[in-house]
Formats: sequence, C-alpha cells, structure tokens
Amino acid sequence: MPHDTHRSGNPLADRRADYAESYAGARDYAAAADLMRQAVELAPGWTLGRMRLGAFLEETGEREEALRLYRAALAEDAADPYGAGLKLAALGAAPVPEAPPPAFVAGLFDQYAEGFETALVQRLGYRVPDLLFEALMAQSPSLRFGRAMDLGCGTGLMGERLRPVTETLHGVDLSPGMLDKARRKRIYDHLAEGDVALAEAPDRRLYDLLTAADVLTYLGDLAPVFARAAKLLAPGGLFAFSVEADDGTEGGYALRPSLRYAHAPAWLAAGLAEAGFTLLSERREELRRDRGEPVRGALLVAMKR
Repeated sequence: MPHDTHRSGNPLADRRADYAESYAGARDYAAAADLMRQAVELAPGWTLGRMRLGAFLEETGEREEALRLYRAALAEDAADPYGAGLKLAALGAAPVPEAPPPAFVAGLFDQYAEGFETALVQRLGYRVPDLLFEALMAQSPSLRFGRAMDLGCGTGLMGERLRPVTETLHGVDLSPGMLDKARRKRIYDHLAEGDVALAEAPDRRLYDLLTAADVLTYLGDLAPVFARAAKLLAPGGLFAFSVEADDGTEGGYALRPSLRYAHAPAWLAAGLAEAGFTLLSERREELRRDRGEPVRGALLVAMKR
C-alpha cells in the first residue's frame, strides 16, 4: 500500500499521535503535547507531527518552542506544504505573506476532500454558496449566464447553484482531490487544476460571470485576482465573491490565527475600481462557525466596466 504522507510510517508513533489528537479534541493540550512529543521522538523526520506538536505548544503557552519547530520545518522545505511560514506570520514572528504557498493550499484541501462537504455544511453551518447565489440573483431574479467560471470550485458546492442558470460552466481549483469530487457530480463542462490568479478560459473566450465562494480567504493581496478577473470577463460581466471581513485591517488584509485572511471591504472596493470594476453590492453575513464562534464576512458583486 502507498505510504500516507500525513502519517509518520512508524506504527507506535502514529498511535501516540492519534491519542494526542484525542486529548487535543478534549482541550487537554498539555497531554496532547506530551504524547505528540513522544511521537516525534520515535519519528524525528515526520514534519507534520512536529507541526502538530507546535500547535499544541502554542495552546500551552510554549511559544518559543513552537516557533523553533516552525522555523525548522520551513528551513527543511521551501515549498512549505504544511504552512510553517504562515504559522510564523500569524504569531508575529515573520512578515505576513501576500499569499500562502500553493503546496499548502493544495495539500490542505486534498486532505479534507473526502469529508469536506459534511464538515462544512453540517458541522460548521457553511452558507457561502447560498448567500453568494442570493447576492447574484438580487441583481435580477431572471438573471442567466451564457458562460461562467467558478474560481476555486472545490467539490462543486457553488457550481450546483450556478448550473441551472448557466449554459456553460467551467471550474478551476488547486486541489486534485477536490476536483475529483467535483468531476463526479458532472455539473461542470470543463475542470482545470490551477491557481485562481492564473486562470485561463480553455477556449480563450470571455465569461459573463466569475464566482469565488470562500476562496479569497486563502489569499492576502487580491490585486492579482482582480486583474485576472478583468481579463477573463466581458464588459458587463459580473464578479461575485466572498471574504472574511475586518474593517479595521491596515493595508487591506490580515492573517488570522486560522491561517485564513480577513479583508477590509473598503480596500476591496478601491481595488476593484482600479482593476476596472464597478461595485454593485456588498452584503455582510455570517459565513460559517469556527470553534463555536460566528465567522462574519462580506459578499460582493462587481461589474466589469
């Protein structure tokens, strides 16, 4: 059987890591850290194990040891598939990057692809596809689209809403695992693996609609995405997207402890205008819940001039 890269390969280490996660689930982070420390001693080359140990140490207040683990993980692999650089930035020990490492985003969603929809919709009260679709339809109840692209399409939750009102629907996502789930639904006419800021129409034709449902929370500087959207859309085309909102953010965006970015809608409005868009609407809503707390966000609809 192929080796699961999220496991250590050492059965005893993996068992102790499983116990550690159980204790962490019960918020006994001291016990979780002790067990995970034992696991990484048995499997010292296990990067994810050391990253999880760092997370538990953060919870117990052992910040310096956590930082040491994150710095070591980043030094070992510049591709940073486990987001060590983001952890350092979130702790104030490194500059906030404009975007996370693509390997981290792809790996994160590949890992959760199998249970993604159940976790989001049933346990976290995820509402973005419905809310974004409502924001679009508020422009006109009879709105229909000839060509649409779903940026960061994931498993196709947004695509399911768009399919009945769209003649041709394309999707793009960094995660092969997510794309496999979307492909099985047979709702997209074309799916491609790639970065949303580099998305291309497979036939080079312009679109009437672009959507990005709960995607831009994984990017800091959205100027490249706005510029790409302007190139992909025909004049009069719509760009609808969601962000986690923070009006007090300096510089337009901030990295949260969740390793997702929050954006200031006022900065986004200015960025959209600079890229050639007119902001049509902005709605504030609860997007989901995280650790029992509401995650507030904004849903924006803009038109290409």
